Amino acid sequence: MTEQTLTPEPSAPSAPSAPSAPPGAEATAVPEIAAVPETAPAPKKTRRVLRGVARWTAAVLVCVGVGAGAAMGITAVERTDVPGLATASDGRWDYPELTLPALPEGAPRPWTDGNEGEIHHADLRKLLLPAPKGATVDPGLNGGWTGLDPYLALLAEKDRGEAERYVADSALRHVAARGWTTPDGTTTRVHLLRFASVAFAEDFKDVTTEKISKSDGLPPGVEEAEVDTSVGGIDVPYLSLYAYAEAEPYGPEQTRWAYIQAGDTFGVVTQTRRGGTPTVPFQQTVALQAQLLG
Repeated sequence: MTEQTLTPEPSAPSAPSAPSAPPGAEATAVPEIAAVPETAPAPKKTRRVLRGVARWTAAVLVCVGVGAGAAMGITAVERTDVPGLATASDGRWDYPELTLPALPEGAPRPWTDGNEGEIHHADLRKLLLPAPKGATVDPGLNGGWTGLDPYLALLAEKDRGEAERYVADSALRHVAARGWTTPDGTTTRVHLLRFASVAFAEDFKDVTTEKISKSDGLPPGVEEAEVDTSVGGIDVPYLSLYAYAEAEPYGPEQTRWAYIQAGDTFGVVTQTRRGGTPTVPFQQTVALQAQLLG
């Protein structure tokens, strides 16, 4: 498969304040998240702490901030230099050619002059990674707007109330998601949450990753996790990227997941498969979704 390159589409001549419905479809309002007045309780600390605190300190991908209020970045080799991503015969999925969506006329892309707030002005749904060739798309996560519930389903039931209350107080604007299952049995879910500002998105990322470091806020069925360093070679400027894998011994299936914070948007890529999740498709999927957000 040839190397994929993100090519920006020409700017749209005009843009509405909210994404319009597809031609011929009845217009629907963007789902809004209802505020919950309660105060979020402190995270529980009864779960097992991940093996080796020093391991977390050494492995978590933390980067230097770029400018006042700017998102954080990661420094590494080009995506084509990442082991397992350089050739088409190493297990990579066949994704369609990716193109950056058009912007409203006069709207800058994140991290460019005139966009100090690091806002993604493009339609959030068009920033979702498409399903690869041969995959079966989840009809409930088909790349459209969703409420918060599909994202909350990524968390254990005991953690959903706290996350819902936090988001309700964090000026969440939109949620979009896509999911699919490939012939090898790997189920992938990609969720994008757009907040009112980069500050809210970054704070949500900090709270989420801190909970993981305390072995809390884990996906359903995951008892213990470890940092997944397989994505360490992904090079997309101005992003924060954290990846985790369910630690052995796990049950019938294994879960890998990654958090991507890019300006005002927080993304989650989750993969599960019976018998273990393969490394190469996870690397590839996270890298391509990061490129779309960057």
